[in-house]
Amino acid sequence: MTDDPDLEFSPLGGLVTRDDRTVQVHIYRIVGSDHGWALEVVDVDDVSTAWDELFATEREAYEEFSRVLDENGIAVFLGDEELPH
Repeated sequence: MTDDPDLEFSPLGGLVTRDDRTVQVHIYRIVGSDHGWALEVVDVDDVSTAWDELFATEREAYEEFSRVLDENGIAVFLGDEELPH
């Protein structure tokens, strides 16, 4: 038996498609937690790109995803390129 915490998912997450390629954006936190929001992007092969840091708000997490997407294209989340630091 695992004691996995219950997660709260932001409505800002969801499927994002660019250049005919799609990823799933997950923005979430532990229910009742004030430690921040996690950001994870999962590609069609179920390969995950997750940020090490938490974000103060779900909006900040989404803005970081958008910034990386706009600057680097969707390929950065598909293993075609390395995620910039």
